[in-house]
Amino acid sequence: MTPFYPRTKRTTLARPAATAAWLMANCALFLPNAVSAQALLPGANATAATGTTTQIPTAAASPGIEPADTDAITTNSISTDAGEPLLNDPTVDEDMARTNLRENTVDGLRAQLDIDRNDAQGIRFGSFVLKPTLGQTYNFESNKTGSSKENRSYLETGLKGTLTSDWSRHQLTVTGEGTWQRNVSGTGETEPTADIEAALRLDLSEQTTATLKAGYHFEREDSTDPNAITNASVQSGIDQYTLGAGIERDFGILRGSAKIDFDRYVYGDAELNNGGSLSLKDRNRNAGAVTVRVGYELSPALIPFIEASAGKSIYDLRRDTLGFERSYNSYGARAGVEADLGEKLNGEIALGYQTYRFDDNRLDDLRGFTVDGTINWSPQRGTDVAYGISTGLEPSTTAGESGAMVYTLSSRVTHELRSALVARLSNSLTLRNFPSGSSQDEKVWAAGAGLTWDLNRYLALTGDVSYERTTRETGPSTNVARVGVGLTLRR
Repeated sequence: MTPFYPRTKRTTLARPAATAAWLMANCALFLPNAVSAQALLPGANATAATGTTTQIPTAAASPGIEPADTDAITTNSISTDAGEPLLNDPTVDEDMARTNLRENTVDGLRAQLDIDRNDAQGIRFGSFVLKPTLGQTYNFESNKTGSSKENRSYLETGLKGTLTSDWSRHQLTVTGEGTWQRNVSGTGETEPTADIEAALRLDLSEQTTATLKAGYHFEREDSTDPNAITNASVQSGIDQYTLGAGIERDFGILRGSAKIDFDRYVYGDAELNNGGSLSLKDRNRNAGAVTVRVGYELSPALIPFIEASAGKSIYDLRRDTLGFERSYNSYGARAGVEADLGEKLNGEIALGYQTYRFDDNRLDDLRGFTVDGTINWSPQRGTDVAYGISTGLEPSTTAGESGAMVYTLSSRVTHELRSALVARLSNSLTLRNFPSGSSQDEKVWAAGAGLTWDLNRYLALTGDVSYERTTRETGPSTNVARVGVGLTLRR
């Protein structure tokens, strides 16, 4: 085997004693440099957070470094001879320059720098922040009732925004949302919507909070609604105006609240298949209610409560087109419990009784037991589940019919498949029961699924599919299927 070194070159091995002495000399030589280098690491000095200059004492400086050279050494970076920073280079892991490494997370996942990094920052107007959202989707809808079927393709434009105050005390929040549809092909009724609400919270004291609100809502009556006009090509548009005021106060372990609500309903004309129109102004009405609630704090996470309400609804016309006096008085009472176990589980559930007593003696009182509640559950990080149950009373326009009891069960799940990809699932079941039996009871089942992919914090790609089925005791059922894809722009 050919030797590595030439044969004329002689190599010698250091003796153990000489080797040990050589190692000790080097340790003594480089020990001051190690201490000085650690002093330059971020966090080693109290002034590291501010990035001020750290002076190294001459006695602690390494040999060969002049005191003038130490003036250029700062706590926020370590520089090479060429003056290029090492710690500020994004390609260098900051943990490589640390002697006290961070503690790892419990689940071993890398901590996120900003959990809201994909959220749009909004537009500031003085002490307010506006967060607008503009969406455009292309949709296909199939509507089948019995043997008749109609399809349509349409564009839907949606505008949504939130205006929030940034005050040290009190808060004003204005939220708005609207959708507009235009048919591209096929036939079918468009369904525009509009919502706007302003809520002012007044912090009167540490224990007392007052709330003022006002709003507007518009929607077109669903053709499957029992009160809809059967021979109408376009159903009536419903304008709803709302006003409200409330106050809440903590009395130690007792919590009390009172509120008053006012609603104004205005019904537009329905367009008939023969080209005419039908006025529905006899359904216009004003409704007001007062609600009082008292809760007892067993613990900060568990608060049982009782609630009572009383109201009055007055129609613009004393008698409708069929000669019935539809105005009524409403009374209700509920008892339940409110739970707040943090972000993992919170909500409330209540049982009660409610009745509508009509002015016309020919109309029976509309009454029944009510179940209302919401539960928010987060089984794991990135997954949110919401369950809901509600009971409502709907006045009728059918001759001799008081109205219906409406029970609704709903659920919604959102899950983060990835940090920029969110999946949605929803499901609901509505039971509409007419106690008098003169009208047909019906069931409405709806299900939907969707995906949202955040391309960046300002632009997202969305896709949705939904299905709705309405069945009645007699007669054909109605099936509506929709699929859509679109873009959402956020600012």
